[in-house]
Amino acid sequence: MSSLPLAICVIYLVACLIIGILPGSKASDSAEGYVAGDRNLGPLVMYFITGATLFSAFAFLGMPGWAYSKGVAACYVLGYGILGFLPFYFLGPRAARVGRAYGLVTQAEMVARRFDSRALAGLMAIVSVYALVPYVAIQMQGAGYVLNVVSEGRISRDVGAAIVYGVVLIYVLRSGVLGVGWTNTFQGILMMSMAWVIGLYVPWKLYGGVSEMFTAIGEAKPELLRAPGLLSPTTDADGVLVRGGAGSWVTYTSQVLVSIIGFTCWPQLFMRAFNAKDERTLRRTVVLYPTFQLFLLPLLFLGFSAVLYGLPPGQSDQVVPHMLTQMDLPGIVVGLFIAGALAASMSSGDAIIHTAASVSVRDGMVTCLGAKPGQRQERTWIRRVILLVVVSAYGLAVSYKGSLVGLLLYAYGPIAQFGPVLVATLYWRGATRSGVLAGLLAGSATSLGFVTVWTTPFGLHAGLLGLAVNVPALLIVSRLTRQAEETEGEAFLACAQNPAV
Repeated sequence: MSSLPLAICVIYLVACLIIGILPGSKASDSAEGYVAGDRNLGPLVMYFITGATLFSAFAFLGMPGWAYSKGVAACYVLGYGILGFLPFYFLGPRAARVGRAYGLVTQAEMVARRFDSRALAGLMAIVSVYALVPYVAIQMQGAGYVLNVVSEGRISRDVGAAIVYGVVLIYVLRSGVLGVGWTNTFQGILMMSMAWVIGLYVPWKLYGGVSEMFTAIGEAKPELLRAPGLLSPTTDADGVLVRGGAGSWVTYTSQVLVSIIGFTCWPQLFMRAFNAKDERTLRRTVVLYPTFQLFLLPLLFLGFSAVLYGLPPGQSDQVVPHMLTQMDLPGIVVGLFIAGALAASMSSGDAIIHTAASVSVRDGMVTCLGAKPGQRQERTWIRRVILLVVVSAYGLAVSYKGSLVGLLLYAYGPIAQFGPVLVATLYWRGATRSGVLAGLLAGSATSLGFVTVWTTPFGLHAGLLGLAVNVPALLIVSRLTRQAEETEGEAFLACAQNPAV
């Protein structure tokens, strides 16, 4: 392979650095400017910062890897991606109203304001960071894979991840959410374009077209096209990937449900309610968001196109870079696709790093612990925590050996526990601080327990089991404590329900 793909990746990283640094001078020198962009993001940036934030290295590497190794099981992404953002159409505008009225920039800060509870802010900050750090690690692993393959092993995965996220670290530290927004716009356009070009070209080159590809797979490997797909693959003594047996509908369905519930609850997405210029921009973003799903289809095609192509790599996440570098493709085509894969990694990683640090400081230190820094000091604290988040995620990325999709599903469990909390905060007058706190504690503990200690029954996702405990606890404890705790947040709910208030 020529050095052209690697050169294109270098040019791409330099372009991201420039695009990410320049907006830093446009925001106010305050924590709100750094975290929320002075609540002034327009439709174009909102569209890409929302879409690119959630479709990541997982989309370019993990999902094609699942299509290759588990077949139609990978299509779960299309289901939760389309349905998962729908709740934001109703929750987002309400959150935006109270955000402007009370100067809020994070979802935990919003919940704490509604229930006058510092403990809730602290607990949500802990759960958020617990889920966000693995999500950043996914992006770092993806970036490391890409540079390792495109350099033909000259750059190790660990070094590749460090190089790419060194660039991310610079522009996030400098520009905050505006740097994230404008780089996400550039990265989103690049990765959507490359996904369609390569995703249609490769099946055509190898099989004569997408239809012909699925016909060939149906004849040679029909089990890959039978829902709900296959179980997770293993690796044999020679390091060759071996596909699993038939999958379970229970496992598949629970994964989709948890992902749908958790989708809107991700802090880096929910914070967009506090970034948008107005409610019209916010609702338009939600309506247009499903179009971002279109770029996932060609990536699924890429994964399926590798099923009958040559020897598999040792890990399914590497299948697309492995295949593209082995095919007789022009260097510029390979380079642009690899740059698109880096864009997918960085467009999520930068937003998540920024969010994790903002949540740690704003929710953990300021709201929960009662620290009272000035605007500039708070911004400095966030920047310092950004460094800690990057180091922590990098440590996980270099030590974790599982699949990117597996790590993503693990992260969704704790975040899904925010779903009942957000609905109660913005819609239910009868909810109490004790009820919300009890539900969140019970749900998070249950989800964590089934991930680390117990075996989940029937193959259910740990996050779904957490929700099965969370919701009853919230309802029952709220009913029991409603008389002892005065109905909270009347003005808050009035503001959320009525734009004129």
